[in-house]
Amino acid sequence: MRTAVVDANELKAVIRKKLEEGADAFLCLVDEEGSAVPALVTVADSPDLERVSVSGARYPLGKLLIELLREYPGRRFAVLARGCDERALVELAKLEQVDLERVELVGLACSAEEARACGCRKPYPSRVHLGETAEPAPEREAIEELESLSDRERLRFWEEHFSRCIKCYGCRNVCPMCFCEDCALENPQLVEPGVVPPEFPSFHLIRALDMAGRCVDCGLCEEACPAGIPLRSLYRRMQEVMEERFGYRPGEDPGRRNPLSELGTEEEIKKILGSGLES
Repeated sequence: MRTAVVDANELKAVIRKKLEEGADAFLCLVDEEGSAVPALVTVADSPDLERVSVSGARYPLGKLLIELLREYPGRRFAVLARGCDERALVELAKLEQVDLERVELVGLACSAEEARACGCRKPYPSRVHLGETAEPAPEREAIEELESLSDRERLRFWEEHFSRCIKCYGCRNVCPMCFCEDCALENPQLVEPGVVPPEFPSFHLIRALDMAGRCVDCGLCEEACPAGIPLRSLYRRMQEVMEERFGYRPGEDPGRRNPLSELGTEEEIKKILGSGLES
């Protein structure tokens, strides 16, 4: 497990301060029998406060915020957020799933060790309250290795990995950007029920396309996969295509929506993508 370098007492002090300043509750992780689980701290003398965790464990807290904001209209929440958590919340706000006017982010910078292990481009939020910012260590080796293969070899690579999929939906369930009540992965017309591994490549192709312009590169999908499928390489390449074609990185510009949600006319799309869409 990756380790953090923030003292738990620092976080306790921040939680108390935010509650005193008017937050109705603070969403964070607490230690429960050796595991980090989400908890909502509402008072400064809460027993949960003595168990707050700043370990390397992560959890998609944004998914919980969606439900909390709906369940408690008018309430304000503070939340502990790493760089990937902030990116997720920015995108969720664009999709009208969270109201950032009612959310205060308490930024937690990933340690240098965490940054190297993760390999994301920004291992810290825009405003850091806890920890010290570490230099990003973007990792592209796996993508470069894949791109060195021929199309046929690449197809065999993914076919081999996807053949281990047990269709547990762990990648979807842990993803901070998956919130649809009606999931295409459970549509029997798209994915045949009861077939394990799912038919190649429909299941993972549907999810990859759904993540285009939405994936914030948190890596939780790959961490959660019991079959060890290198999902992050697939989604990272999708991110690169979005940046190459549209100049868009999810979660980095609060004022700009995912271009795939507002592409425009067919002629405008062809102009953006070039001759690849010629009929």
